[in-house]
Amino acid sequence: MLSLLLLATALLVWPQLTPLRRLRPKGKREIVVPQWLWPVVAVVITYFAAGIGGLVAGAVLTAVIYRIIKQGKKNRALRAATEALSTGLGGVVDELRAGAHPAAAAEGAAQDTPPPADEVLKAAAATARLGGDVERTLRDLRQPLLDTAVDQLARAWHVSAEHGVALADVLDATRRDLDQRAAFARQVHARMAGPRASAAVLAALPVFGLLLGELSGARPLHTLMSTTAGQLLLVLGALFLAAGLWWTKRITEVQP
Repeated sequence: MLSLLLLATALLVWPQLTPLRRLRPKGKREIVVPQWLWPVVAVVITYFAAGIGGLVAGAVLTAVIYRIIKQGKKNRALRAATEALSTGLGGVVDELRAGAHPAAAAEGAAQDTPPPADEVLKAAAATARLGGDVERTLRDLRQPLLDTAVDQLARAWHVSAEHGVALADVLDATRRDLDQRAAFARQVHARMAGPRASAAVLAALPVFGLLLGELSGARPLHTLMSTTAGQLLLVLGALFLAAGLWWTKRITEVQP
């Protein structure tokens, strides 16, 4: 908590590089700062400001927040990819019911489908055009965002080829199932906005508590930074806070 505040303060007071660029030759005005320098600066500032306990606490919170942000981006990409594949399957179904060959239907729908869902339809189209095993092609296709949906699509293609069921019907059933899963994920994500906001407020309360303690003269920062017990409490508090943030993320997110 404290380390993040110190890092934010350091970034705010960091000297501006614009005047330095103006004094350099025209072709060398860009000052490239190595990416590894920022973590090193953050570690050094945190260590000298809050000690080893603050460094451990900052590392724990930074790792958890990074994982939460990364997982959130992955879930959004997963929902977008599932919706794109569902839309593409709708195009395939329409083409099939109009009398098109499965290869032509999948290839035509892939042109209007955003990635990575278009790669799935293109692979199916290429295999169907050559008379190959579309089910095996789909199962061998490595698409991390669409593993479950592609496996479901492969089973649908297998049912059509093995039992003579109309391909348009089984693909339409698969599309409806993907739509329902994506709609459920969107609904849960929207309804969990309130709990996520409440969790964010609760996570910020320890920071406000420290500020109020400083204003009242209790000097909690001195205790946390300068005493062994304070360092242990700082690490323990960061662990509890990180666990709460991660658990809140797990129970308020759903994958399509």
